[in-house]
Amino acid sequence: MNKKIFTLLFLLVASFSSVTLYAQTDSLTKAPAYKVGIFAPLYLDSVFTKNTFRYRQAVPRFIMPAVDFVQGALIALDSLQAGEDYIDASVYDTKSYTEKIPDLIRNKKLDSLQLIIGSVRDEDFTQLAAFALEKNIPFISATFPNAAGVTANPFLVVMNSTLKSHCDAIYSYILQNHGTDKIYLCRQKGNQEDMVAAYFKKMNEQDGKPLLPIQVVNMDDNMTTAFLRSKLDSNSKNIIIGGSLDETFAGNMAKASYELNKTYSITLIGMPNWDNFSALFNKKTLAGFPVYFTTPFYTEKTDAFSKSLTTAYYNKYRGKPSDMAYKGFESVYLFTKLLAKYPESFMSHISDKTLKVFCDYNFMPVKQNNKANEPDYFENKHLYLIKILNGTISKAW
Repeated sequence: MNKKIFTLLFLLVASFSSVTLYAQTDSLTKAPAYKVGIFAPLYLDSVFTKNTFRYRQAVPRFIMPAVDFVQGALIALDSLQAGEDYIDASVYDTKSYTEKIPDLIRNKKLDSLQLIIGSVRDEDFTQLAAFALEKNIPFISATFPNAAGVTANPFLVVMNSTLKSHCDAIYSYILQNHGTDKIYLCRQKGNQEDMVAAYFKKMNEQDGKPLLPIQVVNMDDNMTTAFLRSKLDSNSKNIIIGGSLDETFAGNMAKASYELNKTYSITLIGMPNWDNFSALFNKKTLAGFPVYFTTPFYTEKTDAFSKSLTTAYYNKYRGKPSDMAYKGFESVYLFTKLLAKYPESFMSHISDKTLKVFCDYNFMPVKQNNKANEPDYFENKHLYLIKILNGTISKAW
């Protein structure tokens, strides 16, 4: 097993005792303590037997996103030591055999928290959201792009924007920049594809009639270059929305668009998960043809925080931080500083621009029922339009 990964995991095991951080020893009794809980599915009880790592050949991939997130979070906590705030932070493994979230809640081990930050989903997400509402504790969901059906919870903050918000952003971009062009929503069968189509239809027909001439193209049995060519207009700019989260569909759509781009003006905009599809980064098969997608997380990694994270990560683990490490660092640093700045009015200042780390955020209240007295949750509505070109990404809008 890679020695640096074992070291990382060993340190994570040791980190579950409270990590107390402060800047000046003589101010220890004067400064208020800000108590922060960081939650992630590390599965440490599954991968360790006492202090023996069970996987001798390689670290299981399913734990790495959480490990990277927590590693970034711990480096953020190290950075906070240089400040004047007194931080009492604890890391919790949501997949612990002995201290599951319900156990922690029942035993009142979370009652003193002032801030919850989690890279969690599904049941872990809903349990923390319910506890946050009961105790009036802000819960920052750092990575899960969903509200999981949670309603009437003004203490829930969703950093990773939902699919609906991505569709809103794509629609807004097209409306502002391509309102007179030919617009196609290309899709295949599927529940998620139905959701995407419904989102665009609702946005485009708010007054009962279409604002933009969006043509829906069903490509289940016709995923060919010839079929796509039959739908496009050679005398106009063609804006294609890739309305599917499926990797094969995305690859085929990019390939067909690339082949037609020599004679047709094509702009292909995909879904937020397209940044994970290796075919779209192939320099040979898509040479010179850009593919666009939206994301709430983007940094050119040249800013002071990025350099600090990169240096600290290399010094500890002789490697480069992953995107999840960036997310762990940013969520912990940003919102812990926000708690220290506004301990009595945290939720009123969650979009404070003065504390920017890597990304710009715009947290807006979301209401499923406009007549509701309080929001169902707060969600980041600031999204970047990113371009994949010749294997690299850059900000397009």
